[in-house]
Amino acid sequence: MCGIAGYIDFTKKSTPDLCRKMGNALVHRGPDDEGQFFEENESAQIGFAHQRLSIIDTSLAGHQPMKLTDESMVIVFNGEIYNYQEVKNTLENLGHNFSSSSDTEVVLYAWKQWGDACIDRFKGMFTFAVFDKIKNKVFLVRDRVGVKPLYLYQKGGLLLFGSELKALMQHPKFEKKIDISSTALYMQYGYYPEPYTVFEDCIKLKAGHLMTVDLSSQKATRTAYWSLTSHFYSSQNRNKPEEEVLEEVEQLLTQSFKHRMVADVPVGVFLSGGYDSTAVTALLQKGSNQQLNTFTIGFEEEKYNEAPHAKKVAEYLGTNHHEQYCTFEDAISLIPELSQTYDEPFADSSAIPTLLVSKMAVKNVKVALSADGGDELFSGYGKYKTFEKYAKQLGPFSGSGITSKAIGTISPLLPSKKMGYNFDRRLQRIKQLIKTGVSPINAMKIGSQNLTELELKQLFISEFEIDLTNPTNFDDCIHELKNGDTLNAMLLADFKTYLVDDILTKVDRATMSVGLEGREPMLDHELAEYLASVPYALKTKNNVPKYLLKSIVHKYAPKEIMERPKMGFAIPVRQWMRNELKDVLEETLSKEKVEAAGIFNYSFVQQLKSSYLAGRDEDFTPLWFLFSFQQWHEEWVG
Repeated sequence: MCGIAGYIDFTKKSTPDLCRKMGNALVHRGPDDEGQFFEENESAQIGFAHQRLSIIDTSLAGHQPMKLTDESMVIVFNGEIYNYQEVKNTLENLGHNFSSSSDTEVVLYAWKQWGDACIDRFKGMFTFAVFDKIKNKVFLVRDRVGVKPLYLYQKGGLLLFGSELKALMQHPKFEKKIDISSTALYMQYGYYPEPYTVFEDCIKLKAGHLMTVDLSSQKATRTAYWSLTSHFYSSQNRNKPEEEVLEEVEQLLTQSFKHRMVADVPVGVFLSGGYDSTAVTALLQKGSNQQLNTFTIGFEEEKYNEAPHAKKVAEYLGTNHHEQYCTFEDAISLIPELSQTYDEPFADSSAIPTLLVSKMAVKNVKVALSADGGDELFSGYGKYKTFEKYAKQLGPFSGSGITSKAIGTISPLLPSKKMGYNFDRRLQRIKQLIKTGVSPINAMKIGSQNLTELELKQLFISEFEIDLTNPTNFDDCIHELKNGDTLNAMLLADFKTYLVDDILTKVDRATMSVGLEGREPMLDHELAEYLASVPYALKTKNNVPKYLLKSIVHKYAPKEIMERPKMGFAIPVRQWMRNELKDVLEETLSKEKVEAAGIFNYSFVQQLKSSYLAGRDEDFTPLWFLFSFQQWHEEWVG
């Protein structure tokens, strides 16, 4: 895995040195080697930069940017193609000769042989750019699920791309103009949903998408080459017996996990002791004569501490286990790092323990497997049935106004003010749901938002016009998944939103910030395709979430050491900000700093802050979003 960056400059005002500067901003992603490519033709200047983290073929033969022997094509590649050897064998049978054992060279020759159709043959996580000199085109590709990031900036005859925003910011023509409407989305979700970013004229290439830039016409087009939606409607697994589904799922899991062990450097596993990471560890350890390296972060606060559970699992499975306890001092020391690591506002506080476990693991291994995606594929969240229930209760009022009868029906959905919840915020959400159309996915979309439309208009200073109609993948799912299994539809909505924009962003930046390759064994596309058509009733059965996965894990780890309440990978930041970190909160969200940034209305910020400090926990989340944004703004905009 690596970092890539580059530009296509139709104005021809860039320089080769800018390639190096853009690449150097990503040295943490690839500290082992660097390389640049620059060419100017009659159409444009093309610059590529690469920072290498050597995982497969660690020799100089894997150096990038990499060219075909006739130099008609050049590539920069970030990620791993786990089945590269199989694709290589096919290419060799077609007459291609290779000079390295790297997967990058396989991608390059596969593109030469099949064009963009080669993507269908790849199993892996990746972003890459290919410059085809004969066709005079540049192709930019992001993997199916969105494990690897790719940012794009287009303005005034210039196109920039890179694995992180900090690389794009190195170009003098990059304008740091805050996109206010996208930032309104951030204030709802705590992340910028693809394709949006914090800056105007800048987007993320969506997962499963390809961008083609025709240098002759200066036209860029974005197309989807993969979507899980079609598999949602497949009848492939709708009527299979449970025993058959269990057997086939275990085979797919085992195959996926083994693929993620392909490396020429040491590999480890992040182990929490929950079902997802235990599944990865158990299925890999059972087929190996060598001890797996497993890593866990523990906390002094029992409510957040998974370390004892992970240790029991590690001892039972016989792994070489490493554990480290996170103190309050460890955690707060990382808060200043967050805005540098996550170079656009990102408000998932579990980024802190993810950074800590990455710093621990990289001392022993160069690749770490993280079991993200299990909740979205196997149904690990109870919210799906909750939102389905809300939709059923509100369904009769869809498209109508709030009436006294409606209030009587929805009152069980509105918690008492005595519970410390914002009653008005909950009521406004229900009004919005009824107005925009009641459906389980729309209920999940609105329920995932931390501020209402009215609150957003109060939050931003009056001079800004906020467009709250920007469509997200939530909206795509609402339109695309109108029929079929409604609970499975919500799983798919999470797969296309929260998973890619929050979870995968968190893990990529945390691991790569220390030069550690994070791999996602649960997110094999063939496994996702298979599970998309498995009925929800097999995923949560008899009120047991993750029924399929748990049934498999119980074959290798006793139920008595696995069964426990679900714990999120979290830290007690909600309590800290009211106590030990109160001064940091007050300083970061002071009147002087908020008004200097010129984005938020301080009176509303102060209202949220006072409410939270007075004890209302529900206001902590939007306040943390503001805190994270303000810290980022100081770091990158000033």
